[in-house]
Amino acid sequence: MRPQFKSYLGSFVLLLVVVYSVNTATSRLLADAATRRAAFLNLIDRPRVPLAAETKDLGESEGLSQLHISFAADAAQRVPGIVLKQTKSAGRRPVVVALHGTGGNKEGQLALLKELAGRGFIGVAIDGRYHGERTRAGKGSVEYNEAILRAYRTGKEHPFLYDTVWDVMRLIDYLETRADVDLKRIGVIGFSKGGMETYLAAAVDPRIAVAVPCIGVQSFRWSLDHNSWKSRIETLQAAINGAAKDAGVAEIDTDFVRKFYDRIVPGIYGQFDGPEMLPLIAPRPLLVINGDTDPRTPLPGVTECATNAQKAYAGARAEDKFQMLIQEKTGHSVTPSSRQAAIEWFVKWLKP
Repeated sequence: MRPQFKSYLGSFVLLLVVVYSVNTATSRLLADAATRRAAFLNLIDRPRVPLAAETKDLGESEGLSQLHISFAADAAQRVPGIVLKQTKSAGRRPVVVALHGTGGNKEGQLALLKELAGRGFIGVAIDGRYHGERTRAGKGSVEYNEAILRAYRTGKEHPFLYDTVWDVMRLIDYLETRADVDLKRIGVIGFSKGGMETYLAAAVDPRIAVAVPCIGVQSFRWSLDHNSWKSRIETLQAAINGAAKDAGVAEIDTDFVRKFYDRIVPGIYGQFDGPEMLPLIAPRPLLVINGDTDPRTPLPGVTECATNAQKAYAGARAEDKFQMLIQEKTGHSVTPSSRQAAIEWFVKWLKP
């Protein structure tokens, strides 16, 4: 055999080995992603009931029509929402869903919905579990914390994050029934609690075409490993205080926070943590917005999430569809410029 031919043959064999290794690694990643997605969906699954949607016209103002909606999430819960769109809009339009943070409600998203509707989107906001219309008070987080403590005690429900992910999926079921919605152009934006719900929902529901989680992306595991969980747990303080009292724990420490999470959001610092779930959104457009000094989403944990996401987008040859915007000298808030960047991201990819 000629030396030159041997060289070609050796190079070809090496190429085959590399291709096989890459394909095997890719297949393994796809299998892991499918397994993780299926595990999360199995955790939040419940018997499906008819949507039994109800609507009420709230009138027109400044060229925008407003509609109150509600639909059944499951046998025990109905989800109230608001829909805004241009009165003169025709045909199927792209949708952006806005999810509020802890203690907020759908009405708190009205300014954003109006701006989105003005740009040609259908803007939608819903009340999260035990928020807004889904409470006696209509605002605040008292009943939310009560529900989380009840979940800790009974092992039933997941009012912190997971149940609202289910509600978002049911909202998309509802949007599928509307003649004015382009089902291929549905985006979701969320803030804080809503930001976490945004990336979790987008990770498991491919009907979400574009996602913008704001001040929500984080690694729960990193925060626990580095004793940086206190700011995050403050949003659930009343619930964890009650859980600690039940357990006879005088001082809440990292070990107890892990046990608390295991009861109310199983897997949140493991297979369903940010670094594991964010890559599942690829190759769909994803804009992550966080503050560089946000104690509730420590930057090293955010960076870990972003690194894993970048690998997934690179593997899907969709690097241009992932962007992380770190707001300088900003804590747990979204600046006006970042808010505008989020709107432009939707305009770019959903093309109203």
